[in-house]
Amino acid sequence: MNDPTNGGPVPESPEKWVRAPLSRFLTPNMEVVDVDPDQTYPTVGVLNRGRGLLYRDPVAGTSTAYKKLNRIDPGVLVYSRLKAFEGAITVTPDDLPESFASQEFPTFAFASNADPDYFRILTTTHSMWDALQGASRGMGGRRERVKPADFLNIVMDIPPLPLQERIVEIVGSVDDQIAALDAEAASLRSLLAGVRRELESVEAKTTLAGLAETRGIQIGPFGSQLHAHEYTEDLSGVPVVMPQDLVDGQILTTKIKRVPPEVVARLSQHQLAEGDIVFPRRGDLSKRAFVVAEQGGWLCGTGCIRFRAKDSSLSRLLAEALSGRATTEWLVSHAVGTTMLNLNTAILSNLPVADIKGCHEIAEACLGVAEVIRRTQLQANRLREVRTGVLLGLLDRTIDLESAELEV
Repeated sequence: MNDPTNGGPVPESPEKWVRAPLSRFLTPNMEVVDVDPDQTYPTVGVLNRGRGLLYRDPVAGTSTAYKKLNRIDPGVLVYSRLKAFEGAITVTPDDLPESFASQEFPTFAFASNADPDYFRILTTTHSMWDALQGASRGMGGRRERVKPADFLNIVMDIPPLPLQERIVEIVGSVDDQIAALDAEAASLRSLLAGVRRELESVEAKTTLAGLAETRGIQIGPFGSQLHAHEYTEDLSGVPVVMPQDLVDGQILTTKIKRVPPEVVARLSQHQLAEGDIVFPRRGDLSKRAFVVAEQGGWLCGTGCIRFRAKDSSLSRLLAEALSGRATTEWLVSHAVGTTMLNLNTAILSNLPVADIKGCHEIAEACLGVAEVIRRTQLQANRLREVRTGVLLGLLDRTIDLESAELEV
């Protein structure tokens, strides 16, 4: 941006946003060190989608093929040239200990008109990820790279420093609330793990078959199971629960597969009902989930097995009794297969479980803590949605700062 009267740069307004290349706010500051065979190097990578640093195990100078490494300092912007198109970019924390990375991780210092915390927030946005994807050069996925010069040529709308600092304060206040809720949930999970161990240690035991009826999915003749071409992207379709959808005792729907309603009529025997407990047939045997009311009628994929408490009043308590580490350890030790562990209804039917009919109090305690965790996570997720909306509005200037401060 030049002054037409003398060809010099136009001074930035202290109140207005500027549309400018990142080179106005960032300067390459790569410090390359020669690898010493007698030294050990703490190394880091960069997680995709602006999720921060990946802390790796230290590397001995004798065990790496790299002759040179980049020193990664605190408070600098760093990205992965190889994975930049996936949003692998962040600003390093101020308390980062001595760290190194390969020369695929260029670093940049901030100019006086750039707040590192603002750019840390910017690295978590789709606008930054899209810009990095557009700057990628090369043929095919893993061979694509973003060169530092191309990165610095990315043009973005950047507010003046005082507005950057105010945006950091607003978004930071939401982040602090989210962090507090996440810490509370982590503490509650530790408490829940202890209560679950107490439940698992009760002497009165039975088998899963003693408390539940098997609702395993039987693969029938051709035409009675789902085929790849039957799945739909239409959100009005009926969800099909797969093992990857079983997370922390719940069925998550972020990437769930769906089928058109007309397919469901053919697969009615696969439909889930409230109170079902779903296990994976193979893979990560720590996964399981409880089917809630709004998920009744969804389809149980052939990669899953389901059970239901014979006494519906005990459904949630049974789900809790099956949620501990002892269940996972038993399943792993009794599953069949070498390259991948597999379960079937016969194995699961013999799964030992606390006789919850005689230990209601402990099971209810588990359920109570689990419910508080669920509500805490829900509150944190709602705040994340607020953060996303507020940040997007601030960056595209559809929300003014005063309104944002009132909202958070």
